[in-house]
Amino acid sequence: MRYGVLPHWLQIDGLLRDWLMEDLGRGDRATLAVTRGVDSELWGEATWTAKAPGVVAGIPIAERVFKLLDERVVWQTRISDGEICDAGETIAVISGPLDALLSGERVALNLGMRLSGVASLTRRYVEQLQGTRARLADTRKTTPGLRILEKYASQVGGAVNHRMGLDDSVMLKDNHLAAAGGVQAAVARARALSPFPLMIEVEVESLEQAQDAIAAGVEIVMLDNMSLDAMREAIAWIRSQAAHVKIEASGNITLDTIRAVAETGVDYISTSAPVTQSRWLDISMRIQAVGTP
Repeated sequence: MRYGVLPHWLQIDGLLRDWLMEDLGRGDRATLAVTRGVDSELWGEATWTAKAPGVVAGIPIAERVFKLLDERVVWQTRISDGEICDAGETIAVISGPLDALLSGERVALNLGMRLSGVASLTRRYVEQLQGTRARLADTRKTTPGLRILEKYASQVGGAVNHRMGLDDSVMLKDNHLAAAGGVQAAVARARALSPFPLMIEVEVESLEQAQDAIAAGVEIVMLDNMSLDAMREAIAWIRSQAAHVKIEASGNITLDTIRAVAETGVDYISTSAPVTQSRWLDISMRIQAVGTP
């Protein structure tokens, strides 16, 4: 099982409240229709069931959705984040006030299915790297508003997080290099403005640019959209001159190509595919019983 570091609830709760308000609007009219006007408060029990196999992610977040609606909700996890579910398996059993279960269903399911989909495809990519030194890294190509959760799901799937945002590290890409007038000029400017101990990474497309990056003293070199032969040449040169520098590969990484890229000897391979190309893991929620507390 793989573990992710769940962001603090101070970061997450505001997002969840916004998404609940988006769905609830002026009130859950269907739920009000079936829960109001009875002699006593209705309670229910529901199950979350996987309708397809995959890696589960986002279970604590889904639980939090219901807890924000009513703290009395009891969530029993049967399959935890990072574990593999089979079609038909019960992921969780939920009990509590019926109105909270019904009103929180869609937001909780949407998050659980989305994050499980990301974790499932991430795991497939990670499995291709077994036996190599390479580790899978995610990217900033995430859904606006969902970044911290999609990157959490990426960890659950077995990847490591690349920078969370533009302030995490200095990453000089092709447009930065063009604007500054070259690799060494861009690195010099970034170094002058960066606080200690922020790292500097440079995206390069040739051995010559990699040599300039090493001469400028960068901590990470990203080999972008280079052929396998060009990567091997650049890696051999970098290792001979600056063995401490980490080497990353990126650009058009797929399940069919990632193994060959890893076998060049890079330390990291970054790709947006597990986030941008993953399909939601289908999960259903069914009310099993309704009664009074």
